[in-house]
Amino acid sequence: MNLSVAVSEDAKLNVRHWQGAQSPPFLLVHGLDSNARTWELVANRLAAAGHPAYAVDMRGHGESDAPGTGYDNATAAADLVAVCRALGVKGAVVAGHSWGAHIALRLAAEHPDLVAGLVLVEGGWVEPAAVHGAWESFAAVVESTLSVSGQPLGGTTLGGMRDYLRTLHPDWSAEAVEASLFSLRVEPDGSLSPRLSTAQRTAIMHSLWEDAPARWFPALLRMPIMLMAAFPRDNVRWPPSIRALVERNRSAVCTAARDLPHARVREYFDSDHDLHAQRPEAVADDLLRLARELH
Repeated sequence: MNLSVAVSEDAKLNVRHWQGAQSPPFLLVHGLDSNARTWELVANRLAAAGHPAYAVDMRGHGESDAPGTGYDNATAAADLVAVCRALGVKGAVVAGHSWGAHIALRLAAEHPDLVAGLVLVEGGWVEPAAVHGAWESFAAVVESTLSVSGQPLGGTTLGGMRDYLRTLHPDWSAEAVEASLFSLRVEPDGSLSPRLSTAQRTAIMHSLWEDAPARWFPALLRMPIMLMAAFPRDNVRWPPSIRALVERNRSAVCTAARDLPHARVREYFDSDHDLHAQRPEAVADDLLRLARELH
């Protein structure tokens, strides 16, 4: 079921809703250049266990409106507050992926009445400056991913991109591939383009760069938190810079777990950044495990 929630005078957000009567509800937040459908396989499993789930298309993403302003972490968190208030969601387990993890972290720190438990999936613990060193390096890494794992969009058709994703992610389901494709817009001539404009994406990236996760940790010392970290299989062809990036990410997870007394790390080895797309059953089971512990 799709719901539409007005979060400002110029923006309505699309919310995918799975019904359930069990407590707690789940609020699922996608990453940069992604969309709510990427959570579908996880949400199906949560709903099958009796829990309501809500996956939000953030502004400029998926089926939500794309106003000219509001592409920063503070506005994104405020948008989620508006969604929760409008739909009566409180005491939720909030799970965010990548950029969405940073937004979920801020939401939990600023509005603890809405969040009973927090799950940070491949994000929310890393300060970009500490990992990448310079803004230019961070921007280059983010731009290289551009919705679909670095495949250039110029001249690529939807079918071609689908084949590319199937080759790149042979262990992804057909549903996960289609959800990832929905992050792109199909133009009248059949070409693909990102839904976010360059200016919108850059604004979000600058906000990520400036909004260090550790600033929110003191407000979350009593919050049950799970840190889901993907560690890819070591590749002998990796340059030293990539291997160092993986190690810095691993170190950052350990630091966050040390600074958050009620946090624990769930390590996914031989896994992709998009854990919820690649391993939805395991991610959903871990979410449900945290929900049971809350009660």
